[in-house]
Amino acid sequence: MMNFEEIKKEVEQANYIVITTHKSPDGDAIGSSLGLYHFLKNKGKKVVVIVPDAFPDFLKWMSLSDEIVYFDKDREIGFNHIDNSDLIFSLDYNALGRIGELGEVIGDSKASKIVIDHHQNPQEFANHYYVDTNCCSTAQLVYEFIDQLGELDSLTKDISECLYCGIMTDTGSFRFPSTTAKTHQIIAHFLELGANGSKIHEKVYDTYSEKRLRLLGYALTEKMKVFPEYNAAYISLSQKELKEFNFQKGDTEGLVNYPLSINGIKFSALITEKEQDISMSFRSKDDVFVNEFANTHFQGGGHIYAAGGKSDLSLEDTIAKFEELLKNFKN
Repeated sequence: MMNFEEIKKEVEQANYIVITTHKSPDGDAIGSSLGLYHFLKNKGKKVVVIVPDAFPDFLKWMSLSDEIVYFDKDREIGFNHIDNSDLIFSLDYNALGRIGELGEVIGDSKASKIVIDHHQNPQEFANHYYVDTNCCSTAQLVYEFIDQLGELDSLTKDISECLYCGIMTDTGSFRFPSTTAKTHQIIAHFLELGANGSKIHEKVYDTYSEKRLRLLGYALTEKMKVFPEYNAAYISLSQKELKEFNFQKGDTEGLVNYPLSINGIKFSALITEKEQDISMSFRSKDDVFVNEFANTHFQGGGHIYAAGGKSDLSLEDTIAKFEELLKNFKN
């Protein structure tokens, strides 16, 4: 059982704090990390955010995003921060494997560790867990964490904008079932503090490159395969196709959700060929759950309606495997 008094004491006593999040950071990962970063800096703590690798340009408008350390580029700097830290926050991931090589460093660190997350089945690697698998986002949990500390009065416009972005992106702009009345109340608080919801939405969703939009059109027109008999659809993209559209990190963000807008489709997948393996992204709705599917068949996991995985097969073989699995998944 979580003892928040102990957590509060550790936060108060800590002087050197590291905030980490998962590989290929998304809006919730960056928004929650920077929101907590601002909050702790304002308390006079020495704080650094370390991410395993790069994140999309459409998230770099958030205040102090330029101070984030990229572990894959600045390993020595990352090592030094972790070595000197007395408290490490693990945000938006439930296992050290989710943060790549950074996971080994975090695992070996003697610093106290606090997990703030909403994914299921957390791995035991931390001293404290602030986890709610029913919560829509880690950004909302960071807000609730600050509330538990009794410091909501410390929230600023910058903190509000970062956490707003995290909640917005992980709820599909507040349309997913995990969006609750409490979520909207928190968003209302952010607006009261000066966050501009329409501007944040514009910065995230209305700054696409022409190539990105053409990739979207190509993916939907040429690469989407629909299986009405299985209430499913998928989009596949090869490395060659991605290069043709000058692919940049984040260009396929949200693409997996599009097939779910087809009447009758409850299960959608995005199958993307990476340099090392095949990346799998799954989304679903209603009575279809994808986390166990991802875990059982594609070395992954996640939420009930949103999960990810990977395949070590070729793109063609992965697609063939996925299509074969659809027949049984329907049942």
